[in-house]
Amino acid sequence: MIGSVATGILVLALLYVAQSIFAPLIFSLFVIALVWPCQAALQRWMPKLLALLITLVVTMVVIVAIGSSVAWGFGKLAQWLFLNADRFQAIYVNWTDWLEGQGVAVAGPLADRFDVTWLVRFVQGMAGRLNSFAGFTLLVFIFIMLGLLEVEDFNARLLMPAAQPYGERILAANRVIGAKLRRFMIVRTFASILTGLVVWLFALGAGLELAAAWGAIAFALNYIPFLGPFVATALPTMFAIAQFDSWQTAIIIFTSLNVIQFIIGSYLEPRLTGASLAISPFAVIFAVFFWSFMWGVSGAFIGVPMLIAFIVYCAGTPSGKWVATLLSGGSRIETEGGP
Repeated sequence: MIGSVATGILVLALLYVAQSIFAPLIFSLFVIALVWPCQAALQRWMPKLLALLITLVVTMVVIVAIGSSVAWGFGKLAQWLFLNADRFQAIYVNWTDWLEGQGVAVAGPLADRFDVTWLVRFVQGMAGRLNSFAGFTLLVFIFIMLGLLEVEDFNARLLMPAAQPYGERILAANRVIGAKLRRFMIVRTFASILTGLVVWLFALGAGLELAAAWGAIAFALNYIPFLGPFVATALPTMFAIAQFDSWQTAIIIFTSLNVIQFIIGSYLEPRLTGASLAISPFAVIFAVFFWSFMWGVSGAFIGVPMLIAFIVYCAGTPSGKWVATLLSGGSRIETEGGP
């Protein structure tokens, strides 16, 4: 038992230290699971290399489009903050003065450590990090290209007698994982597009500046459960305070955005995913925060897909089925090709 715990800690330490390699590797495996059926279908009508080229081009366009949308949105916010920093500074000073008048002693120390420049640096830092994912994208491209070339050969090796009995179990689990991940991403993409459109229309109707940026940010961050919608809701509220100079209006905007996120994320999306993708909410939020700590934005994005894969592999082994049962949000768990 102690040896297993020590091994697990060492593996996590390795994943953290070597995140520049493992993060794009795991991300590419996730993408391969999503796009392999498309390439397999194309290969029936054209040469393998041509099918691979088309699949790679479409895949990288989608990845760059999602990353660029949130980077563009945060870039617009950084420009707006730079031009309107005096608004936030005035509001911040007024609020700290009011808190000190109410006897809140923490306002004084906070005023010495924090001002609006921190918010400017935060938004600029987010935009910079999202704009610097060129190296990450290049590694993902290489891994996806090599991985798609080897999928058929790898599956054949899993069926060889020397790989049994584990080869067939791994192959069956991989098929279930691929089906679950594709369903998860189809529903998540639909929900993200819907969220981005509704937030954009709401921002336009409410008179919020940078309505297109808020829509782009809501669309891209919706791929990250819990953490993404929280950021996409909190930021417009903060900007609404500066724009309208009214906390009542900010509360209305905050409430409306949360209602939008709740209806789409907590009502519509679970109905579309169904019981086969039901996962404990605690496990989901832990996976998002843990992998965001380990690998940053990319870890937050693929935290839930990694959790899905972990649950399926645990469900396929007698010793790990109890773990899958605890992490699952439903009464049934898919362990092989069907429910």
